[in-house]
Amino acid sequence: MSANHQPRLCLEASTLLAYATISFFWGSTYLAIRIGVRYLPPATFAASRFLLAGLALLVWARLTSQPLPTRGVDWRTNIIVGLLLLAVGNGLVVWGEQFVESGLASIFIVTSPLWMVLFAASLPGLRYRPTLLQLVGLLLGFIAATSLIGVDLEELRNADWRGPLAILGAAASWSLGSVYSQRNPISSGAVVNAALQMLAGGIALAIAGWVRGEWQNMEWSWEGSAAVLYLTIFGSIVSFTAYVYLLDHWPAPIVASSTYLNVVVAVFLGWLILDETVTLRMVIATAVIFAAVAMVRASKPVDVSRDPEEATDSV
Repeated sequence: MSANHQPRLCLEASTLLAYATISFFWGSTYLAIRIGVRYLPPATFAASRFLLAGLALLVWARLTSQPLPTRGVDWRTNIIVGLLLLAVGNGLVVWGEQFVESGLASIFIVTSPLWMVLFAASLPGLRYRPTLLQLVGLLLGFIAATSLIGVDLEELRNADWRGPLAILGAAASWSLGSVYSQRNPISSGAVVNAALQMLAGGIALAIAGWVRGEWQNMEWSWEGSAAVLYLTIFGSIVSFTAYVYLLDHWPAPIVASSTYLNVVVAVFLGWLILDETVTLRMVIATAVIFAAVAMVRASKPVDVSRDPEEATDSV
């Protein structure tokens, strides 16, 4: 094996590992969020995980001598991305899940890849256009994911529409923030960027919680604390850092295809832990999702790496 191939293989392995990480752990966060908002007010609950995770990552970055951004534009980009992804994107999900069950919420969350295609194709200055195969794969994955979740039209009609509208807005904001991040590359590394983005989002959510009067009525419980701890470690420190890293190397809509796999993981955990029933329809939908993700990753992406020498030809 030539020396030139080794860095490429290492990069491909690391990006695949990051993709698998967000596919699995973010698939498990639906239930954790649903539990958490039963015991803690939504904005403060979300702020807690991001402030804890952001501080932990920032301490780690400084202990390992990872440099902070040196350009003002990089600080601005991290703040904007943190607000779009976490303060608005995740904050609206947490708020919206007060009004809908996690299964119905996930139907609107899986619109994220479609939002990303829209933003990536329409906003100026971007270097990504989906191929026909990728576009078909994303649409097929969305259809299969909604089938796997099981759309109950009666539940949808009777839903408190504050929930669905909030979560649909969250998906759009998350997607816009992801595409904006790729349009504005940052000189610092993924760990530092993830830390700063989580701190920006966490501070904004903490302020929102204070304005809403959540601090005065907040009572910590073991259940709420466990949800915060799980989301801090696995949903934020591990998975959000992996997500930021992936956005440095893969086009945002391809990264977002992990949303479909999140649904598969959520259904699998429901079967494994809660003894929920798995039907033939769900098995077929799962197979279609894997096929759709393979289609999305089959085409070579346009280089979105900040350093052309670090780009990979395959995803």
